[in-house]
Amino acid sequence: MTMTIALFGAAGQVGSDCHRQLLNAGYSVIAWTRDNADFVNPETVAALVKSAKPAFIINACAYTAVDKAEAEQEVADLVNHQSVAALATACADLKIPLLHISTDYVFDGEATQPYAEDDPVNPLGIYGSTKLAGEQAIQDVLSEHIIIRTSWVFGEAGNNFVKTMLRVGAERQQLKVVNDQHGSPTYAGDIAKVILSFVDCYCDQLTLPWGVYHCTNEGETTWYDFACAIFDKALSAKVLDKTPEILPIPSSEFPTPAARPAYSVLATEKLTQFMGQPLPHWQQGLEQFLKNIK
Repeated sequence: MTMTIALFGAAGQVGSDCHRQLLNAGYSVIAWTRDNADFVNPETVAALVKSAKPAFIINACAYTAVDKAEAEQEVADLVNHQSVAALATACADLKIPLLHISTDYVFDGEATQPYAEDDPVNPLGIYGSTKLAGEQAIQDVLSEHIIIRTSWVFGEAGNNFVKTMLRVGAERQQLKVVNDQHGSPTYAGDIAKVILSFVDCYCDQLTLPWGVYHCTNEGETTWYDFACAIFDKALSAKVLDKTPEILPIPSSEFPTPAARPAYSVLATEKLTQFMGQPLPHWQQGLEQFLKNIK
């Protein structure tokens, strides 16, 4: 019998790719979106789990508006923490494993080398702190969990930096992009492949090497250099027929309500060991994205 997977956030960047890949692999998927799974209401989330009783749950739902979260702390906490806590408790009660997506924003960005899974956490803003609280809520009640921290995600669904650059790049002759924040852009399709690998392993063995994993594409860059690569590759792929001039600026010239970690590169050796190989370089992920949106 096919194992039934429940997927929260099925319409989001990672969730939509994950949904497609699970279906292609032959799994039966209960796909919940914000229309039928309201993470502002923790009781609703728990009730859905108890009603469906799937064999495995993936949570790709999150409040990800980093700046807006500073003004909507209560909503961000409901979605990223309290509903996740209710979900984890329901999973523990029913003995259902949970795979949960988290973020590089649990770190403060003061490191000078990639962050390992067990490095000290110290989020700078509401988004990061509520995501960290969600992680901790899972760890407190559910031993059978996988927490995947990722960074700078871009995919065909939802909003992201690549889509923004392509849109404003087609409209303007000049753009200013910060050049003092370092991270690893990560293609949603590659994250979905990692999730599928965990699901396949669990389906085969009914267990996993539980815990926290860092999941990003190989390589690191700045937002400025990422923008340059987006326009170079978009021009080559004929997604754009012209590109703007891009000017590098320090973060101090582009103030935002929420502070960003200056360095949020994640060490991925633990995931590489599980997968048997590292994920592709972020530029390969960008090329795949551009092929898919043509």
